[in-house]
Amino acid sequence: MAALQPTSLSKHPLSSGTPTQIFGSKVQSGDLLPTQFRFWTSFRSKTGVKLKASAEPPALTRELKGDELKGIMEMESGCDLFDNFELEVVLSFDPFLCLSRENLECYQALAKGQAPKFMVIACADSRVCPSTILGFEPGEAFMVRNVANMVPTYESGPSETNAALEFAVNSLEVENVFIIGHSCCGGIRALMSMQDKEESSSFIRSWVIVGKNAKLSTKAAASNLSFDQQCTHCEKESINNSLLNLLTYPWIEEKVKKGMLSLHGGYYDFVNCTFEKWTLDYKGSIMNGKNRVIVKDRLFWC
Repeated sequence: MAALQPTSLSKHPLSSGTPTQIFGSKVQSGDLLPTQFRFWTSFRSKTGVKLKASAEPPALTRELKGDELKGIMEMESGCDLFDNFELEVVLSFDPFLCLSRENLECYQALAKGQAPKFMVIACADSRVCPSTILGFEPGEAFMVRNVANMVPTYESGPSETNAALEFAVNSLEVENVFIIGHSCCGGIRALMSMQDKEESSSFIRSWVIVGKNAKLSTKAAASNLSFDQQCTHCEKESINNSLLNLLTYPWIEEKVKKGMLSLHGGYYDFVNCTFEKWTLDYKGSIMNGKNRVIVKDRLFWC
């Protein structure tokens, strides 16, 4: 399908101003800015606690000499990347001491169980954390992240993604499944770069082949575009391919048909700082033989 065009315009989710609802839930644009600030403040401002490497069990202490000491020093120098980890934030975090009464009650409830309204399927890419983008708080969204935010078909067999789907839909009884793609996706680029008859033992190839139909649709609809533009097109087309794949799960389709579950697609363009959201029109898609996504409730934030 062609790139989705916006039908409703709102302020960018990360900007201030009048709150804008995405799904009619508590996830609002006005709530997201504090989340961003909390993230960056905690990441940059805390100092003091650093990780140290040791070959000894933590309960044992003794004097190290010679090559033994040299080995430990070499191990420590190899852990420089961990020096920036804000372990102090983790060790000092106590929700029962530092949160408001409202949040305290929330954490006490979460200790007894979870009842999220959303399941989010997002990419493993380090640049696109769903909680940071949409401002989800603990307990609000059950999440699974994989390469290129793909959903295999029911017939494909077990995977961590459909195991998470089964738990979220059947046990947690979420009301929304939200697949979020993004710009500059390496997984989609790998998919678009693959040769049709290429032989490979790559785990990446074996996974992204899930999006083969999205690649074929992109090649058919956007063959006149540059490779980069085709990748952008496929990033969105792959989301829709995964939405269709969700309908191959009998227990998902049953709940969608009864109106108990809604399926949504989202696309975060972190280069241009925009976010798109759309919802699968089940009846419209069924009339098209389940091989083409018909969408509704499209929104665009910029």
